[in-house]
Amino acid sequence: MSDRAKTLRDLLARCTPADATERAFVGRLGALLGHGEAAFSRDHYDPGHVTASAFVLDPTGSRLLLIHHAKLGIWVQPGGHVDPEDVDVLAAARREVREEVGLAELELAREGVFDVDIHPLPARATAPRHEHFDVRFVFRAATLDFAASDEVMGARWVAIDELAAVTDASVQRAASKLRR
Repeated sequence: MSDRAKTLRDLLARCTPADATERAFVGRLGALLGHGEAAFSRDHYDPGHVTASAFVLDPTGSRLLLIHHAKLGIWVQPGGHVDPEDVDVLAAARREVREEVGLAELELAREGVFDVDIHPLPARATAPRHEHFDVRFVFRAATLDFAASDEVMGARWVAIDELAAVTDASVQRAASKLRR
């Protein structure tokens, strides 16, 4: 098993799923890690591959930073593929936030994996239908200042209590943990 797969398996062992849905996602992710380093390759389509994302809270903890995803056309948390140079999924999540919204000063607000989600991606010209096994972390930003990159169609802070009007069920399910 690769170092990244072992590190993620160790993180998952300390993860407490919030419900049956997340418990099933954690189990499926554990099975995917049996593929070793291939589980992190964006070319691993059957059933999919590991991605990393970040739920970034504002300094007060009352708002979440969302990006308007260019390919999917929806408001979601920053995140994306785990690149070969990322030492682990946590490093990938931090890199994605830096690339997509320019925030580098992030404090890990909760130790370990915050949430696990598996969601389908439709077939495109460059990839067949597959799933993203998204490992999510929660951070607190030191500032409200961000700069949306060309990778995203926009970015904004959204009050946690107003997420239902803006984003999808996957983000809402994970964000419900922030209210607890």
